Amino acid sequence: MTTNALGIYEKALPQDLSWQEKFQLVHDLGFNFLEFSIDESDERLARLDWTAEERESFRQAMWATHSRINTMMLSGHRRYPLGSKDPQIRQKSLEMMQKAIDLAVDLGIHNIQMAGYDVFYETKSDLSRELYVENLAKCVHMAAEKMVMLSIETMDDPFINSMTKIAHYKTQIHSPWLQAYPDLGNLSAWPDNDVPAQLEKFTGNIAAIHLKDTKAVTPTFKGQFKNVPFGEGCVDFDGLLKELVRLNYNGSYTIEMWAGANGDADPTREVKAAKAYFDDIFARVGIHQEPIEK
Repeated sequence: MTTNALGIYEKALPQDLSWQEKFQLVHDLGFNFLEFSIDESDERLARLDWTAEERESFRQAMWATHSRINTMMLSGHRRYPLGSKDPQIRQKSLEMMQKAIDLAVDLGIHNIQMAGYDVFYETKSDLSRELYVENLAKCVHMAAEKMVMLSIETMDDPFINSMTKIAHYKTQIHSPWLQAYPDLGNLSAWPDNDVPAQLEKFTGNIAAIHLKDTKAVTPTFKGQFKNVPFGEGCVDFDGLLKELVRLNYNGSYTIEMWAGANGDADPTREVKAAKAYFDDIFARVGIHQEPIEK
């Protein structure tokens, strides 16, 4: 039996709530934390420039509801990638990272999840890879100065779609402040990945884990990496979570879903169903969720 915190991705929740209401819902639904999003939209990128008063108000809402944030999901680098051929975009990407680290410090966030893309909208090349590594090293240096963890997510993109690839980049950037954030769905969707073996080999690199279902990549199908109902995809959650118990993984799990982005859905109902799905699996494999603070 292991004890792990369980969180929910911000985009799974209704999108029209205040922070106080959002954190209260997280608490009432039985989650230990919320995963905070800084995506490529202007609205969420603006959070990087919150005033001191806005940051204080956010903290007060979090504390009042006995909630917390374990991870900031920084996917805004899709729009401003570290490996861009445009030097102005690369400079913007580094400025974003410094702001994200400073915001994390102010909000009590210890882990920033980075999307494992060299570039997203541009053509990939050996140069984009080299620029990515060069700037990733700068990001890790910034984070280490403030003692904030950077963790690279295994992606829906071949550039970094395995823990083996994250481990390789760790050989290029030697720092305890650079780790892995495996997404069990993304890992399982790529047929070349031996997921159990990767978890066994790189357990010591895991900062946090995403729980998401996917449909596998095949020679005739590009895979489906989002909005796959839990239990209808290719992820063997029972097997992988049982293995993580054996490996004594004590980090957090986050349910990643986008129910709140579907205007005709009932996001709260969908999140409740997902929570119940994983509660059942946790009970079967021997995971005890961290108690909810009253």
